[in-house]
Amino acid sequence: MDACHLKEPSATYRVEDALRAQRPAFIPYLMAGDPDLETTEAMVRALAIAGAAAVELGVPYGDPLADGPTIAAAGQRALANGVTLRDVLTLAGRLGREIPVVLFTYFNPVYRHGIEAFARDAAAAGAAGAIVPDLSLEEIDPLCEALARNGLAMPLLVAPTTTRERAVRIAERASGFIYVVSRLGVTGAGSAPDAEPLRKQITMLRDVTTKALAVGFGISTADQVRAIAPLVDGFIVGSALIDAYAGARGKEAVERVERLSASLR
Repeated sequence: MDACHLKEPSATYRVEDALRAQRPAFIPYLMAGDPDLETTEAMVRALAIAGAAAVELGVPYGDPLADGPTIAAAGQRALANGVTLRDVLTLAGRLGREIPVVLFTYFNPVYRHGIEAFARDAAAAGAAGAIVPDLSLEEIDPLCEALARNGLAMPLLVAPTTTRERAVRIAERASGFIYVVSRLGVTGAGSAPDAEPLRKQITMLRDVTTKALAVGFGISTADQVRAIAPLVDGFIVGSALIDAYAGARGKEAVERVERLSASLR
């Protein structure tokens, strides 16, 4: 079974095409509503102009299992601002024609919204796909099929401890790209990926799939990007961007994100 029978995407951009067109593609992660929705929108637009291939737009959630302290705190600030899944979908609707928007959410908000309704509303908003890191491979079918019916991609994560056999199964089901987790633990810019195990992991994935590979978790400096650039199709940066604009909003936040983006690219 492959990619949950993904139909031709209804979004303006195919995520995988966007990655391959800019190899290695820069995929920023931003938490929607931190520090406020207006600033998030301005930062995404600036990153698109600066050459980001796609953006991961985080849905704030109170129990983010994969998020390190920086992203978890950003989510709490967004929740304190009253930001909901519907707000994030509305924001995606304003951005999805300019850059592929991949929603990054946990399953609880999706379940409460309704799986079919989430897929339908995300497609109507112009999103390109969704990442749901707390769903295991054995649990993805209902959401993966709903997203596929609506032309949306569902990138899946491969951890450093993932066996080759399981990686094959994940690669078969993933669409958009495969999210290569660079190290054990949660997200965060403070701990660099371990280069040699990451290289072996990527080599193994290249042996089992031709789908695009994007590395995330801990990517925060130009040196790290240079080290992985020959190996992958894209790199994901989240915590470092959030740290860059910490305490700022509006134009100042946008300028800080632009400076970091320029250094990484």
